[in-house]
Amino acid sequence: MELRLASLHIHPIKSVGGMAVNEARLSDRGLEHDRRWMLVDAEGRFMTQRELPVLALLHTEPLVDGFRVCDTRDGAHLDLPWTLHAAHTRMCSVWSDRVRCITAPSDLSAWFSERCSTPLELVYLPDSTRRRTDGRYAKAITSLSDGFPYLVVNAASLRDLNERGQRTHADWIPVPMDRFRPNLVIEGAAPWVEDAWRTVQVGRVRFELVKPCGRCVIINTDQTTGARYTEPLRTLATFRSTGNKVLFGMNAVCADTGSVRVGDLVTALPAAELR
Repeated sequence: MELRLASLHIHPIKSVGGMAVNEARLSDRGLEHDRRWMLVDAEGRFMTQRELPVLALLHTEPLVDGFRVCDTRDGAHLDLPWTLHAAHTRMCSVWSDRVRCITAPSDLSAWFSERCSTPLELVYLPDSTRRRTDGRYAKAITSLSDGFPYLVVNAASLRDLNERGQRTHADWIPVPMDRFRPNLVIEGAAPWVEDAWRTVQVGRVRFELVKPCGRCVIINTDQTTGARYTEPLRTLATFRSTGNKVLFGMNAVCADTGSVRVGDLVTALPAAELR
């Protein structure tokens, strides 16, 4: 079957709702504007939906020179620029990585603190900070993602997960793609064949798939209500577990420049076919 890029997703603030776009430029650390902002606690530790499911209720949409964050509970919103230039910085942590970030003005942090009912600081990752990926898998840099600049997902694998859930649980509610927070969603493949892919070429851009993505409780968080359930992680674990990891999607890197667009033709190759 012909493979196509079905959708593209940018998440300007780590663990806050993302946005679907028709076209995206590539940067040196992922899709342009993806995960350049994040929220941290008083010690500079990154905060996500793992600790704060309420972040699912903060959605984003593009503006001309930046983006808007909207609280779906009452419509309250905050407009932010794509890029922040300022003199004040602080060291922050994303897992075991220490990264120097620019601190946002206090009124912007106060908005998020109020929305989430906990003290938070908003920070931005500048170009001058180069955060490296795990060298065991790839020598690249990334933004404030969990570990790699791109997450590639096969739409058929999500359909298969939902079909399995519906067969075994009478009350299963289909899980949408936004639970998995991908960057690129590919349509036209068979379920789970991405396990064998080592490269995918989207239009003229070539991505290297370097490792499967281990999933956490965030995929159990409804991105419209903030409610947390036991699914789909529990069902996914019954057939997608390796060691202590539950796998869905592929982490990727890319050394190319240019843009990708929804509808682009995709060519996927397993390691055996690479030359």
